[in-house]
Amino acid sequence: MITVSDLGIQFGKRILFQDVNLKFNPGNCYGIIGANGAGKSTFLKMLSGEMDYTKGNVSMAPGERMSVLKQNHSEFDDHTVLNTVLMGHTKLWSVMHEKDVIYAKADFSESDGIKAAELEEVFAGMNGWNAESDAASLLSGLGIAEDLHQKLMSELDGKVKVKVLLAQALFGKPDNLLLDEPTNDLDLETVNWLENYLSNFDNTVLVVSHDRHFLDSICTHIVDIDFNRIQLFPGNYSFWYESSQLALRQMQTQNKKAEERKKELQEFIARFSANASKSKQTTSRKKMIEKLNIEEIKPSTRKYPGIIFTPEREPGNNILEVKNLSKSLNGVKLFKDVSFTMMKDDKIVFLSRDTRAMTMLFEILKGHEEPDSGSFDWGQTILKAYLPLEYEHLFNTDISITDWLAQFSDDTTELYLRGFLGKMLFSGDEIYKKANVLSGGEKVRCMIARMMTRNANVMLLDTPTNHLDLESIQAFNNTLIKFKGNILMSSHDHEFIQTVCNRIIEIGPKGMIDKLMDYDDYISDEKLKEQRNKLY
Repeated sequence: MITVSDLGIQFGKRILFQDVNLKFNPGNCYGIIGANGAGKSTFLKMLSGEMDYTKGNVSMAPGERMSVLKQNHSEFDDHTVLNTVLMGHTKLWSVMHEKDVIYAKADFSESDGIKAAELEEVFAGMNGWNAESDAASLLSGLGIAEDLHQKLMSELDGKVKVKVLLAQALFGKPDNLLLDEPTNDLDLETVNWLENYLSNFDNTVLVVSHDRHFLDSICTHIVDIDFNRIQLFPGNYSFWYESSQLALRQMQTQNKKAEERKKELQEFIARFSANASKSKQTTSRKKMIEKLNIEEIKPSTRKYPGIIFTPEREPGNNILEVKNLSKSLNGVKLFKDVSFTMMKDDKIVFLSRDTRAMTMLFEILKGHEEPDSGSFDWGQTILKAYLPLEYEHLFNTDISITDWLAQFSDDTTELYLRGFLGKMLFSGDEIYKKANVLSGGEKVRCMIARMMTRNANVMLLDTPTNHLDLESIQAFNNTLIKFKGNILMSSHDHEFIQTVCNRIIEIGPKGMIDKLMDYDDYISDEKLKEQRNKLY
């Protein structure tokens, strides 16, 4: 349990938040949300002791242990993978190290024997004899093969390091677990494993994430940083989002009677209570939602970008024909004999265990790369808009974002361009901001503005949620659900795939699978799992 009392922090005259009084209890998972810059990561750092606060206090119950997901991927480069995980339990690791030093002494004395016996008792009390097998089990669950367990961390690529550091945070079942963006760089299978693991975790979890499906699957509560305050709400992200939107609509409808507003909120709460699922705490969460004071539901101050795609014309019957496309990169086969015909209303997600495969396929379909073999043909009515994975080179310029957008638009008047930038939350003098100083999220919003100017009827989207905050992801998601054209995309966002796409194509070095079905059914089908393994 973590207790927060009168907590506050400010930088100069800017108050990030103040007067925070909360208790985070065992058996619950708290999703921390807030606009970019609201202080989500800062709050986690204050809880962990990594950052000082201006006032107040943070405390844990006596004897409890806290574990934090490390963000420095090079911190343990001199250690083996298995030892890196074991180091997640600092007290256990210290005892192991102290034991080894004593037993290695050439002049082992009687006092050394007594000390060693004491350490052995402490070691056994912390389940130390099962430590290595428990660490290995975590690594295997995260998809890290046994032959990597004794390798140095410096020998691993970045994505594998992320999994090892996650195993380190989880190791030993800490009493309090703090996770900042734990799904970053994880494949969909590993995210699913983590969802299941945390849903059955008995202690206290606080997590910052932009993955809505992840938050919905594991969270019993949402911690909302807004209005320079931190408030706690029962339920998952979807409940918080829908309730805040409902509160906003009600605030805008001033003529509605108070009794009508109360009834509408009560019906909403009852509906969400009935659908509370995907967590071992379902029953308790349902009860908490039912007890929620409807006066506590408030509209959020956060702004959602106005992402609007208006196709110039409907796509004709001939959209895209792909025949036997194959491609290798540096001697590694990415995909083989990819063939499909895109039909009207198709919204396709492409999957592969090698993320380079999807990117290469999009680059080929956009004409930026050549296949090793095969062909493709776009219909004559098709106008494409592309959001590539790599776009940094487009921003290596000191021109304003208005002039940047003008490069890709037929209408270059400032009034016209300002409209698109305004929809993407660039207001006032922000439209004169230099392209080369934009943050990651601002660059993606500029890329989306670029797409909106195209009036395209086909979207190619390579991991479109990268660098976006929850508000932008939600707005993007809602727009693509309603989009009247065709979509080809890859994504690590479960909710994005499930709600937007009606067709799944998985590609690998040994072939492909093409299914008209939703994503949840695809990943849960046991027969398909066997077929998928054969692609690689």
